[in-house]
Order: sequence, then C-alpha cells, then structure tokens
Amino acid sequence: MLPTAILDELRNAVGDHGDGPQRSVITAQNQLQTYECDGLTNFRVLPAAVVLPANAQQVQAVVQVCARHGIPFVARGAGTGLSGGALPVEGGVVLSFARMNRILEIDLANQRVIVEPGVINTHVTDAVAAQGYFFAPDPSSQTVCTLGGNIAENSGGAHCLKYGFTTTHVVAMDVVLPSGEVVTLGSSAPDAPGYDLLGVFVGSEGTLGVATRITLRIVKRPEAVQVLLAAFDTVADAAQTVSDVIAVGMLPAAMEMMDRLSAAASEAAAHPNYPVCEALLLIELDGPETEVNAQMQQVTELCQRNRSWEVRVARTAAERALIWKGRKAAFAAMGRISPNYIVQDGVIPRTALPEVLDEIARMAAEVNLRVANVFHAGDGNLHPMVLYDQAIPGQEEIALDLSYRILYLCVDRGGSITGEHGVGKEKQQAMGYMFAEPDLDTMQRVRCAFDPASLANPGKVFPTPRLCGEKAGPYTQHPLQAAGIAEIF
Repeated sequence: MLPTAILDELRNAVGDHGDGPQRSVITAQNQLQTYECDGLTNFRVLPAAVVLPANAQQVQAVVQVCARHGIPFVARGAGTGLSGGALPVEGGVVLSFARMNRILEIDLANQRVIVEPGVINTHVTDAVAAQGYFFAPDPSSQTVCTLGGNIAENSGGAHCLKYGFTTTHVVAMDVVLPSGEVVTLGSSAPDAPGYDLLGVFVGSEGTLGVATRITLRIVKRPEAVQVLLAAFDTVADAAQTVSDVIAVGMLPAAMEMMDRLSAAASEAAAHPNYPVCEALLLIELDGPETEVNAQMQQVTELCQRNRSWEVRVARTAAERALIWKGRKAAFAAMGRISPNYIVQDGVIPRTALPEVLDEIARMAAEVNLRVANVFHAGDGNLHPMVLYDQAIPGQEEIALDLSYRILYLCVDRGGSITGEHGVGKEKQQAMGYMFAEPDLDTMQRVRCAFDPASLANPGKVFPTPRLCGEKAGPYTQHPLQAAGIAEIF
C-alpha cells in the first residue's frame, strides 16, 4: 500500500477528487485484481494502485510523481499480451490507457494517422477504410489489443510477411521518459536524420518510457485480394510449397500454416470449413488484379506439384473473412481440445520448418503431451501450443519445461526466442540462452540511458536482476527486491 500522501499526489495528477466508477485512481483490492496479470495468467501480482490518465499531460504528471518517490510503474493497454509484459510490480503503479483511446488526426494526403496509445488496432483501419486505406499490422488479437501494446511488443500478424511489423508503420511518437521529461522520437517526414531512437523504443516492452501520442503510417488498400487454402498430408510438403513460392520471386501478403490439431480446434470454434489434413496452408495475394490472378494460378500449380489434395480459392470477401476468422481464432480455440495450454512464440529459418516440427513432435511424445502448431510460415514465426491438464499433478511443470526446450530448439536452428509476443516475464531465462553476457550488458546500457532509476516496467526482459545503480528517493525497496525477483533466478 502506498502512503496516503503519495496517493493524494497521484489523485491530484489526474484530477481525481470524487467517488464512483469514474475514479481515476484505484486502490480497492477487489478492483486491483482486474490488473494483476495480462494474457499470461501464470504470473499474478497486485499493484499498489492503478491510475487512469485522460491525456498526455496527466501521464507526465503521474510519471513525475513516481520519479520523485522512486515508485516503479508499468504501462498497460488492453492486457492481451502473452508474455507477462504488463505484469504489475508489487508496491508499484499500473498506468492504464483505457481512457486515452482517441484518434487525434487523420491525414490522408500524407498517409498518416495520429492516435493515443489506448486506441484499438482495428479502429485505425475502420477510420480510414471508406477512403481506401488500412493499417497493416494485424495481430490475432487486433479487435481488442491497443496500439500502445503493439508498439511495446513490436507486434506482427499474418500480414507482416509483406507489410512488416509495427515498427515499419510507426513514424513518430511523443514519449514520457521515466524521469517525467517529454521527448519526441522520429518524425512525420521520411528518413529523419540522426540515431533511430524510435526504432530503439518500439519493441522495448515498456522499459524505456511511455508513448502518449503516436503517428502511424497507413497504406492504400490493393486493387485485388485473393486467399487460397491448400490441404497436405505432410508438413514437409506444405513447407516445401512455402519455399517454392518465395523462390519464384513472389511475396504474398500472408502465408500461414496450421497442423491437424490447431485446424481441428479452429474448425470447432469458428466453423471455417477447413479440411481434415496434416498441414493446412493459407496464402493471401494482393495487388493489381491482373497480377494477382496470374500469381494465384502459379501458386495453385505449386501446391498441386507438392501433392496438395485440395486447393480452394475463396470466391467472395465473406469466404476470405471466414478463412481468416478460423486462423485468428486458433489460440482461443485450444480450450476446446485441452483444459490448459501454453502459447509459445519462436522463430526459425523457413527451410528448417520440417526438421523443427518433427523434433517438436518427438519431444512432445517423450513426455506424453500434445503440441498444436500454428505459425506465420512465410517468415518462420512459430506458435507452438503445449497442451496439458493442470489437474494432473506435475503435468504443468512438464509442459513448461517442454515449452522452454522448444524455444532453445529454435535458437539452436538459427532462430530466436520470440517473433512478436515479446520476452516480458515469461522468457527471461531464455534470453540468457540466446545472448552472451556482453550482449545483455550492452542492452542494459541502453535501458539505463533512458531509465537510470530502473522504474519503467522493472524486472522484465533480462534474465537476472540488472540495476542501473541505487534508486533515488525515500521508497523503501527496489522494485526487483519487492517483487522477490532475486529469489526467483
């Protein structure tokens, strides 16, 4: 519990002097439980307070209070993250952006949209769709996740193969640094000179500060869009098709793959009329209509050459939407075939897909568990879901161990421990597997340049407690000590 005097400062910072549902500072324990975790529910921590600012000036005032008293803070959007990135710090403040959800400006002439961090991802496209534009990054949770969280994790989605991740579509932002100072990173102009501090901030998982005003790049909707669904008897044949499509010089908007388990779960949840097969490949092409028609014919031939026994091209926009609805429902649909599951996120080279998936199957069989696989096949971003039953003693620990060994396998095959979900709290020890100590020390130096007091989302990303020196201010414990992190690792 924070001292009354500090709570009063936080209330003054956001103009909170009343009672009822519109309060901007939450301290009641039953209400704080709403914020105790994000989409990764394995870790839960009650914050000391939740503050809901209404504008950038209030965000700055709240951060300044935290800086004066050495109080750790964690920024939070919709809480859909899957790595514990928005996990509160014991004794700290959660800065919720639920009320900063306005689209501030639409500049179609320059293909720019300016938003607050609490704006939902799909609302940007909704705001410009009538004029023929869209916002390209499309994580599976895009109907509920917010832009601030997308920036923190550098989110991707099915269309990142062609259009790139969030960092490709953020051109500038106003940021409140952990000291309470406001800076502008990037520029609305293309290719701004100087160090790419904007690129450093995107994907930093809330450890460098808080974005309050974000300038996004939108793109023109293509003339034609076609989606193909192809069924294969082996993952190797589907993976070979992915390589063949890239090899002939095509760059699809998206190439997604689902195995038998994940496709069956999605079919039960969303009824997209998926065939029963060992590997389901979804390929979307977009661009000029003549070009898309010719390329779709070529893709169809490549699928058939690799022994696809069903190739189906969606005939209408509604059919395309239904195919993608099934894919985007995959994570949530796992609850239909397993009482519990762990969603992982690793990256491998495309050419290693068959080998790695075979090894994952072997590892799962060794411990008598099932793994459902759904992934961005075009860029090798895997999302293996380890299925288990928490009611069976010891099985959760076995599932967790398997999920980490899958990440290490990705690193061993020349990949990464995360493609878009972030490191957060979940993958900290895997950072030590992927990076040597000098690499981690260099990253920490960057973090300390932004946050010398270690107040912004502390205890995340790095595999061991790494402090930027003694924290100033009268607050009694360093947030890492308060959270017990030193005992965990």
